[in-house]
Amino acid sequence: MTTPVLELRDVTAGFGATTVLHGVSLSVPAGGIAGIFGLNGAGKSVTLKTVAGVVPVRSGSIWLAGEDITRLSPEQRVARGMGHVPQGRQVFPDLTVEENLRLGAYTLRRKDKKRYGPALDGVFDRFPVLRDRRDQKAGTMSGGQQASLAVGRALINEPSLILVDEPSAGLSPVAALELRAVLEKVVETGVTMVLVEQNIAFGLSLVDTAHLLQTGTVVHSAPVAELDDATLATHLGIGRVLQAATGSALASRQLPIPKQEAPRARRRAS
Repeated sequence: MTTPVLELRDVTAGFGATTVLHGVSLSVPAGGIAGIFGLNGAGKSVTLKTVAGVVPVRSGSIWLAGEDITRLSPEQRVARGMGHVPQGRQVFPDLTVEENLRLGAYTLRRKDKKRYGPALDGVFDRFPVLRDRRDQKAGTMSGGQQASLAVGRALINEPSLILVDEPSAGLSPVAALELRAVLEKVVETGVTMVLVEQNIAFGLSLVDTAHLLQTGTVVHSAPVAELDDATLATHLGIGRVLQAATGSALASRQLPIPKQEAPRARRRAS
């Protein structure tokens, strides 16, 4: 049996006296994109923050490629092969693109300074817009460009797993489609991705497997191809809307993105 890249086993977590996650269990195999979806307050972003080590685990365990990382710090998790694109992107607006990337590479530079140059070139090759704007302050870039910078900053440490939180938030429809292509290219290089996305249509058009959360508990997990509109209506309250708008939305993966023609279904490498 293949070891999952990421596994949460009955994880409970929260802030102060407030418990947000109540026994979350899910497994993410290597390759592709797993999505976590739910209504506001379901615990989606807290799940990613807990995996990243930002929110402490109260009970249960988190495993990365077969290693128990439950008690590791965020920096130690990065060193083990985890990247994190936080909600809101959180680039440093007064620093240049290259300075942002350099800060993101602190773990890599600490382990092996010689790898930093090739890793930086790798990010620039993947995101030509960042190479072109390497001396530009991040705060003067468009939302889509900042999203690319946030993803590039997470990738510069050469992770095997990347956590991406609400990447389309605040983006125009055109920028969201451009970001979609960027995320697909990341996965094509062999990086596994866990995506949290409030724009459910956008998210479902990207992911291979969906984990549906309600009040801090996983209530349904399935490959996207096996999801039906009734399941989405039950757990997210949107399935009927998608069905009415698109006919057979999930079967074709042609899920609508507001004010923009929906992208074609992603072609997967055989």
